[in-house]
Amino acid sequence: MGQRIEPYRVALIVEDDFEVRGLAAALLEETDLKVVEASSAEEALNYLRQHSDEVAFLFADVRLPCLMDGLDLVRTVRLKWPWVRTVLTSGRPLDQREGEVPRDVRFMPKPWKALDVLMEAEKAADASRRH
Repeated sequence: MGQRIEPYRVALIVEDDFEVRGLAAALLEETDLKVVEASSAEEALNYLRQHSDEVAFLFADVRLPCLMDGLDLVRTVRLKWPWVRTVLTSGRPLDQREGEVPRDVRFMPKPWKALDVLMEAEKAADASRRH
């Protein structure tokens, strides 16, 4: 039988760079959250459509392959699943369009600090315990 995931206990990492995604996953495995990885916004949305009630934290890169970028993804997540704590990250400064990050989304430039990522994940885990 499959393992039952408690509501709002998943950290979803969306990063196309395998090594950076692996680093973020290893870091977030130190939290109380179960880690799920995606390499594109579309892959992340497919997961969210089926498991949104399990997701507490989204950590997404701005530049992603396929049609949607990280900004499109976080805007969609904030509209459809507003309880998901969301962090957007990028190795380059945000351009004018990307400067329109939703106000409740935290932007973290790369290289991000492990402690900053862990603190955001812990806030998501704490908020999920109150639901």
